[in-house]
Amino acid sequence: MNNRTRWLVLVLVLGVAGVVALWPRDEAPGPPPTPSRPSQDVSALRAQAQLRPCVPGGEGGVEVTCLGDGTRTALALKGPILINFWATWCQPCQEELPVLDSYAKQPGAVPVVPVLVESREADGLELLARLGVRLPSVHDGSDELRKRVKAPMTLPATYYVAADGQVRQITDPPYFKAPEQVEKAVR
Repeated sequence: MNNRTRWLVLVLVLGVAGVVALWPRDEAPGPPPTPSRPSQDVSALRAQAQLRPCVPGGEGGVEVTCLGDGTRTALALKGPILINFWATWCQPCQEELPVLDSYAKQPGAVPVVPVLVESREADGLELLARLGVRLPSVHDGSDELRKRVKAPMTLPATYYVAADGQVRQITDPPYFKAPEQVEKAVR
């Protein structure tokens, strides 16, 4: 192969590599990007959401942010308690949150703690206010709580923590559509 042919092959290979590098690709599935918008007054959103106060979880808990007042608190895996991981972009989560709120208002209900993940606090507060959900809710921005219970990345994900500390994921149903389903799952 002469020099001219070698140069031609080199230019052709570099051209193909450049086209491949710049070719648009499908994005991996996952949450849609959060649109940029001006920062909001989170205290106004907290007032609008009117969430019930978070209950401090005690020693050995995972540090999370209480959405109701913005304080850092430890959420311990001490039961009985129902922990629900959700995100603002998750449609089944939006359907399930009012059901959990309705269940939690029943006498003798197991305490329910919605845990916002993969979303900004402000977006979570806006959604909770729009849905009329007043449950004491937390934000797990670092995903530490989700890692502790070994929760999958799919949402929603709900866990029942028994009085003896045993943690089990509730998979049937995949998400709650009626308070009676929650009652059955925590028995």
